[in-house]
Amino acid sequence: MDHSKHIRLNAAELTEDKLMGATVYGAENEKVGTVSHMHGMGTGAEVIIDVGGFLGIGAKPVAVPVSQLDFMYDEGGEVHAVTSWTKDDLKHLPEHHH
Repeated sequence: MDHSKHIRLNAAELTEDKLMGATVYGAENEKVGTVSHMHGMGTGAEVIIDVGGFLGIGAKPVAVPVSQLDFMYDEGGEVHAVTSWTKDDLKHLPEHHH
C-alpha cells in the first residue's frame, strides 16, 4: 500500500470514534495491530493497540502515544495508521490494563 498519497488526519480528527478499529501498519507495511480504544484526545492522547492474537482472541493490548503513529485515510476513506515500530517492538511493551 502506498501511504504517500493518503490524506493525514488533523489533530481535531484524532478521536476514538475515528480511530477505533483502525489497522496499524509497521515499517515494512505489515499489519502490526488494531486500535482498540484511546485515552485522552488529540496529539497528547494514548492509543491502545491490540497486538497479535486472532480475531481479537489472545491479543495483547499496549498503550502507545498517538504522536508515535501517523493516522491517515486510504483511497476508500478508511482510517489506518503507520508507525516505524514492528510487531515485535509492540509485543515487548508492557501490557495495558483498563
